[in-house]
Parts: sequence; C-alpha cells; structure tokens
Amino acid sequence: MKIEARVFDLVMAFSFLMAVVYGYWTHRDTGAVEPTGTVALALTGGLALIVGTYFRFVARRIEVRPEDNPEAEVSDGAGELGFFSPGSYWPVGLAAAAATAGVAVAFWHVWLLVIAIILVLVAVGGLVFEYHTGPNHD
Repeated sequence: MKIEARVFDLVMAFSFLMAVVYGYWTHRDTGAVEPTGTVALALTGGLALIVGTYFRFVARRIEVRPEDNPEAEVSDGAGELGFFSPGSYWPVGLAAAAATAGVAVAFWHVWLLVIAIILVLVAVGGLVFEYHTGPNHD
C-alpha cells in the first residue's frame, strides 16, 4: 500500500503546485484569479490527499505485501487472494435503474423518478441479499 500512497502523494503535490501556478498566471494575465480552475485543482489535490492518507494508514496496519518489498520474487505473490463472486446480474439491473433515475432527474419526470427509485431499491436489495449456492456456501 506504500506504493499506492506515494502515487497519490505525487498527484496531490502536482495538483496543489498547479493550482498555485494557474492562479498566478490567470491573475497576471487578467488581473483577477480565475476561481473555477484554481478551485478544481485545489480540490483534486485535497481528494488525492485523502486517498493517500487512507492508503498510508492501511499500510501501517497490514503486513508488508510482495508489491511493497523491492527484494520480492514473483512467486512471493502466489496463493489464494480471497473469494470473488462467480457472477451476478444484479449490478446490471442496478446500473440500469440508476441510469433511469438520472434521466428522470435530468428531465424532471417525477413519475419516472418514483419508478426509478423503486427499481434502485429492488436492485440494491437483490444485490445485497442474493443467495449463492455452490462449494463455498452451505
């Protein structure tokens, strides 16, 4: 996780530096700081700071991964990585319901928004409470 934290730290530093440079250049050229780009760059730096801090926090709590060890061999990363669901159609339904809700809000069709909210709730319930059968389940 240390590598990921470093990547987000670089993005954070670049974004904050570019926010300062962008603010300076727009102020120099126009006499006033252009707020939209400066704020967008500063917020990008802030979000990268949040994610980088989270990765740094997690890196201290877990054991060193092969990705973080410069002396690691490829075989050090072999083995079971965890359980991944074999497949589900609920995410497709959830995406369709969310897209319907987005269209309903964009065009402000309240009747379609009510239907979309019901579809989103059904899809979330189906995704959360779906039942799998197989060798890993009772």
